[in-house]
Amino acid sequence: MPLSHAQSIDSATRQTTMNTLGLIGGTSWHSTVEYYSYINQTVNTRFDNNTNPPLVLINLDQHHIHQLQQLGRWDSIANILTGACRRLEKAGSKAVLFCANTPHKVYDEVQMHSAIPILHIADATGVAIKRKNLHKVGLIGTVFTMEEPFIAKILKGKYHIEVIVPDKKEDRIQLHAMIQNELSLGILNPETKRYILNQIALLKARGAEGIILGCTEFPLIIGEKDLDIPVFNTTLLHAQMGVDFILSLSQ
Repeated sequence: MPLSHAQSIDSATRQTTMNTLGLIGGTSWHSTVEYYSYINQTVNTRFDNNTNPPLVLINLDQHHIHQLQQLGRWDSIANILTGACRRLEKAGSKAVLFCANTPHKVYDEVQMHSAIPILHIADATGVAIKRKNLHKVGLIGTVFTMEEPFIAKILKGKYHIEVIVPDKKEDRIQLHAMIQNELSLGILNPETKRYILNQIALLKARGAEGIILGCTEFPLIIGEKDLDIPVFNTTLLHAQMGVDFILSLSQ
């Protein structure tokens, strides 16, 4: 059924009263789909119809990004992300999401060269943990996310949350390999799920009151129903942060 003139005007008005959000995805595209789906569905629900949010998406080449990570070329990754932010700004975006945890390793450098804000995934996660009144959480993700401080330092310094990761180096390496060789390719093996759940159980035994799924691929295989402690799905928490930004002009 064609829209009436009034309906057309109403839809156009909604678009102009929402902030345009830029998404830098592709790392991986499977989790980027989750961001895109969640943001669209949540805005649909907000307006109780099929009103879609103004989004601009840049899809990075994950294979190339992984090669640069292996070579330690984080300067090149920062340059790629900075260029993507500039393109999104030119396309009308008022803020940006990196649709993954690991790119936040170079967040400070990219934000320094970006004229628009980059909404940090650790802030979305920290707020959610504080709402649950938790003080110690386990974190699983890529080796970079687990071993380097770009997520944990924000949770500790800004939200006063202690973060623990798997004790053994080989376990951290194995989780990383499962992300890159399976989950980021959409491969969901039952054995992999059992391994991840075992790692989470070890973190719980060390006092973790909740678990951060600190790679946006983990929610593809692990959900709240799998655990008896709070689960913090960084994909959905970050996507909701994006929704809040989009709708901030239309509340």
